[in-house]
Amino acid sequence: MTADELVFFVNGKKVVEKNADPETTLLAYLRRKLGLSGTKLGCGEGGCGACTVMFSKYDRLQNKIVHFPANACLAPICSLHHVAVTTVEGIGSTRTRLHPVQVFVEVLTAFIHSSPKISEHPYDSLFELCQERIAKSHGSQCGFCTPGIVMSMYTLLRNQPEPTMEEIEDALQGNLCRCTGYRPILQGFRTFARDGGCCGGKGNDPNCCMNQKKDHTVTLSPSLFNPEEFMPLDPTQEPIFPPELLRLKDAPQKQLHFEGERVTWIQASTLKELLDLKAQHPEATLVVGNMEIGIEMKFKNKLFPLIVCPAWIPELNSVEHGEEGISFGASCPLSCVEKTLLDAVAQLPTHKTEVFRGVLEQLRWFSGKQLKSVASIGGNVITASPISDLNPVFMASGAKLTMVSRGTRRTIRMDHTFFPGYRKTLLGPEEILLAIEIPYSREGEFFSSFKQSSGREDYVAKVTSGMRVLFKPGTTQIEELVLCYGGMADRTISALKTTRKQLSKFWNEELLQDVCAGLAEELQLAPDAPGGMIEFRRTLTLSFFFKFYLTVLQKLGKVDSEDKCGKLDPTFASATLLFQKDPPTNVQLFQEVPKGQSEEDMVGRPLPHLGASMQACGEAMYCDDIPRYQNELSLRLVTSTRAHAKIKSIDTSEAQKVPGFVCFLSADDVSGSNKTGFFNDETVFANDEVTCVGHIIGAVVTDTPEHAQRAAQAVKITYEDLPAIITIEDAIKHNSFYGSELKIEKGDLQKGFAEADNIVSGEFYIGGQEHFYLETHCAIAVPKGEAGEMELFVSTQNTTKTQAFVAKVLGVPANRILIRVKRLGGGFGGKEIRSTLVSTAVAVGAYKTGCPVRCMLDRDEDMLITGGRHPFLARYKVGFMKTGRIVALEVDHYSNAGNTLDLSEAIMQQTLLHMDNGYKIPNIRGTGWLCKTNLPSNTAFRGFGRPQGMLIAEHWMSEIAVTCGLPAEEVRRKNMYKEGDLTHFNQKLEGFTLTRCWDECLASSQYHARKSEIDKFNKENCWKKRGLCIVPTKFGVSFTVHFLNQAGALIHVYTDGSVLLTHGGTEMGQGLHTKMVQVASRALKIPTSKIYISETSTNTVPNTSPTAASVSTDLNGQAVYEACQTILKRLEPFKRKNPSGSWEDWVIAAYQDAVSLSATGFYKAPDVGYSFETNSGNPFNYFSYGVACSEVEIDCLTGDHKNLRTDIVMDVGSSLNPAIDIGQVEGAFVQGLGLFTLEELQYSPEGSLYTRGPSTYKIPTFDSIPIEFRVSLLRDSPNKKAIYASKAVGEPPLFLAASVFFAIKDAIRAARAQHKDYDMKELFRLDSPATQEKIRNACVDKFTTLCVTGVPENCKAWSLRV
Repeated sequence: MTADELVFFVNGKKVVEKNADPETTLLAYLRRKLGLSGTKLGCGEGGCGACTVMFSKYDRLQNKIVHFPANACLAPICSLHHVAVTTVEGIGSTRTRLHPVQVFVEVLTAFIHSSPKISEHPYDSLFELCQERIAKSHGSQCGFCTPGIVMSMYTLLRNQPEPTMEEIEDALQGNLCRCTGYRPILQGFRTFARDGGCCGGKGNDPNCCMNQKKDHTVTLSPSLFNPEEFMPLDPTQEPIFPPELLRLKDAPQKQLHFEGERVTWIQASTLKELLDLKAQHPEATLVVGNMEIGIEMKFKNKLFPLIVCPAWIPELNSVEHGEEGISFGASCPLSCVEKTLLDAVAQLPTHKTEVFRGVLEQLRWFSGKQLKSVASIGGNVITASPISDLNPVFMASGAKLTMVSRGTRRTIRMDHTFFPGYRKTLLGPEEILLAIEIPYSREGEFFSSFKQSSGREDYVAKVTSGMRVLFKPGTTQIEELVLCYGGMADRTISALKTTRKQLSKFWNEELLQDVCAGLAEELQLAPDAPGGMIEFRRTLTLSFFFKFYLTVLQKLGKVDSEDKCGKLDPTFASATLLFQKDPPTNVQLFQEVPKGQSEEDMVGRPLPHLGASMQACGEAMYCDDIPRYQNELSLRLVTSTRAHAKIKSIDTSEAQKVPGFVCFLSADDVSGSNKTGFFNDETVFANDEVTCVGHIIGAVVTDTPEHAQRAAQAVKITYEDLPAIITIEDAIKHNSFYGSELKIEKGDLQKGFAEADNIVSGEFYIGGQEHFYLETHCAIAVPKGEAGEMELFVSTQNTTKTQAFVAKVLGVPANRILIRVKRLGGGFGGKEIRSTLVSTAVAVGAYKTGCPVRCMLDRDEDMLITGGRHPFLARYKVGFMKTGRIVALEVDHYSNAGNTLDLSEAIMQQTLLHMDNGYKIPNIRGTGWLCKTNLPSNTAFRGFGRPQGMLIAEHWMSEIAVTCGLPAEEVRRKNMYKEGDLTHFNQKLEGFTLTRCWDECLASSQYHARKSEIDKFNKENCWKKRGLCIVPTKFGVSFTVHFLNQAGALIHVYTDGSVLLTHGGTEMGQGLHTKMVQVASRALKIPTSKIYISETSTNTVPNTSPTAASVSTDLNGQAVYEACQTILKRLEPFKRKNPSGSWEDWVIAAYQDAVSLSATGFYKAPDVGYSFETNSGNPFNYFSYGVACSEVEIDCLTGDHKNLRTDIVMDVGSSLNPAIDIGQVEGAFVQGLGLFTLEELQYSPEGSLYTRGPSTYKIPTFDSIPIEFRVSLLRDSPNKKAIYASKAVGEPPLFLAASVFFAIKDAIRAARAQHKDYDMKELFRLDSPATQEKIRNACVDKFTTLCVTGVPENCKAWSLRV
């Protein structure tokens, strides 16, 4: 059969593809075939939104053009026939004009420098207007997520030019950002909202950012972010729908056939065609949205040789309002279902829409718009996921399913028999699901749905439920009760044993007790059940029913005549409330520049991030955006599936059969040394033994990434297993450590404990964290063909180590290897050393083949291979007086280092140096052990061991407060250092501003008043509790390896006066290049527009330190300053000769006098160096300080929490750029929020990582941030030890998110105090992160006690705490 031509449009241009392969995604086609690199690959599973584009098509049923967002990474190109695709490049460009959305996504804060107002005369073009807006705002840091966020917002505006704030937040549900902390993006987009503009303090909203009590008034920083000055969005200027597609709207659709290498795609146009195809090919897979099949093909190596797409068939897309309910064709997208049901709820009587509201509640949190716009209702049913959101709802409601095949048609009610087994339904081999009817509810019928997932905006649930009760007319006596659950078995189930016993009973406390006891008995889970969290999931089944019970009581509203209905306790009422979050409000305060500072001097002003406009347009180049070379090859790593084993054999015979196969790389192909790593304890490719799951054994090189993946999966490896050590406890038991213990000791510990009134001891565990930079590791190696030269483009924070490792692997001097870095799509420490795993492999491939070789890791590979933040276990003992004063502390720290040493020793050193946080402890001993385990090596991560040390400190500090019965804030303040004190490592504290930060934060947060309000709230609410906590941080700034505290810079001044600046740091979103331009601008006294930074490379500035430790601005800034001084010194004679001349005059005069206009600069930090052996010397150049106060609200029944408000006061010295600095404070805080409350890595007992993508690993989302977010930079606190009196800012604020962790613990303590019947200790353990599971299990009550699950001695749990 001849394949058809695929016709679609991209950014208004017609695309005709004669060889459409069903396995090709739109993302791959855009980037490689069309050269449109603005759309990014972030995860490949539709979970991060980096690949968001807009689809437009003519909808024949609605008789109009529809626009909707979609994930290009999951959209097969074969599904796009006669669809118009718009990418970020199609809506605006820095070369033509920016779309207003591209401007607003860059809004980082409303703290813009006072500058001239928009002129009265009209703009020459929208481009100028947008440039004006960008000059006033910042909203993109690393920028990798920005194009996807732009497209989500753009699509909303195409459909709704004046959206509400709720619609804006809803539109962004499917997008992730790891840098900004989300607040600035929301604030920028808020200017589009008809209900979201800033009121300037003139409104009545009590949460208004400017509505503060008089006695806590602060002087607001100058700001001209005034939405009234912005030109309005003009929808008439948007690109038109292709006329050719409009002309085809009435043309009959015909069946299409596309043939790929392995897969055939048939687009059926009629129901008859579909049924005939299914009769001929019962094995054919039906695909509409490709949400499930696309992921199984990509990540599970599954092949579906014949795919039939029914998306065009009218009967499968129809919506019919019948007598018993609303019927949806099986291909109806969930967005259509949602809109239809919303309209029905608005129009129909309340009693008829109970089920509809239950469905809507599930759809509300189903996923982002990108997935809901393409995922079909039928696909959701037939996928038969055991954790389905909707199937328990459909089953509980008794939804009707119509199934057809050639010659047959039947309608059944979905009940407990519809799913006979795992991923199985009653559908016959030749049958298809035609439609599903969602019923109207009846008088006396009540319905609720529930879902618990790791993140609110998450399509992967832990437990889901649909619950329905029908009362006999006029009574509260049960006629029908249905309780259906997902996540409690290998299919959706109904609790039949429990519900059948309840018929004819009344809705009261007795029934509640009976149902809960029944559910606890009926819904058992094995201790090793997939998904783990056994007690949490079992407890949720009871908690959900309790919420349903209360909700029905509330709706019944009054006691029946016989008084047989229960009464609703007023303190229980809040448990019935659906999750609702108010629109965010925020304040950012900073110190204005001194009066008289030159307008051209941008130091201290919020200069926009230099790459912001390019990032918003998709023009900013990242490593994988570099156009492919003509003879370029693709590399895919082959990794171990065993934690510890000998390699018996490697069979590549099947891999060699894959089209485009070039070669397999192994240790034998390394021309230099196969030994690599920071301590030479790693290999490029494993030789005879693997020491973790994910250990790189080899790599395949092919012509395309798709062929490389297939070939890698075809490599067969046989192993001989060896004993593996996975957890910290395993390592302690087997004495498996790297080296001997690290130790800091001061004072007389024995004497201190003897003097103490109280001693508390215990254990505390802190889980690891995945970096989740949006851009995964990427490297391109280009052999130059002479003298062993090779050029590598790498996404790395460490050009020098990359150069050194590649040179060693190839056996050439470092001067033959050139490393180039334009920018990174996030780093956070994860690209400091681990990036060499990829760069050395591609270098070997390029050397062997003589061709350029590229490798960009898929998200699941990246998470599996590259390690993350170290998990920690602390065993502590603290002695203190009755007053709360600490007199002695002993802590043993154990970190899970993984299978190589990497940077683990330096990280543990920082933990020990920060084990005091901000507190003076006279007698102290800290030890550190590096556990050698069979996990991928853990590595640097923002904070570098300090957050773990400080969290442990705040843990025992909170226990001291509880034991003494004193307010926690009082105990913290009492033990705080003072100016001039010596730390436990004997460094004198100079310029100690922590107490200022503390007092300012206490006042601005209205801490004491709010604490009283929280006490009142907790008394009035039994099942919702609030907590409040204020926490300090003291962060030492420097590399602990003293020689790394150096930097170089290179300046070229050209004869036109323009300046090319290069320094040793890499730009990864933190605004380093922007700050360096500001430094050079002030030093040279020229406008920033004359200075440009192109890239970071080893042939311009050699031997650079990694861009890490928050010191890059300090070190590189001073080096840039020194280079500028050299240039100025050379120009001085010409300035004296021509004092009224311009910069350009002096430059050309110097050139004509043969004076060099190129200069290097070098700087090393003075007096930094510390000895652990003698506990002497200064490990740090100075300290950064900050304080945060956070308030949370927890749901005691589900473990959910809301971050209500956070106030931060941060000392950043004299800020070089308040916009960037506040952006770093917020971004670091939200990343810390993930570390301490959300992000949980899960490993199998065999050491394999389960959590390998956004569906299973949850980073903070737009919904996670504090509703009120207030950030203030401490004023009048210059730092004499860094460039222009500034301070480090990248890492220090991260720990302040611990205020949220301890506020959660405060709320749990309030919940536990209310249930004193269960003999709970006042001191209780809450390990980090404080996930929903840990919160719920800590809120011990009558439901948790029913679900205690015993674990047999030899039972192997589904997951381990490593």
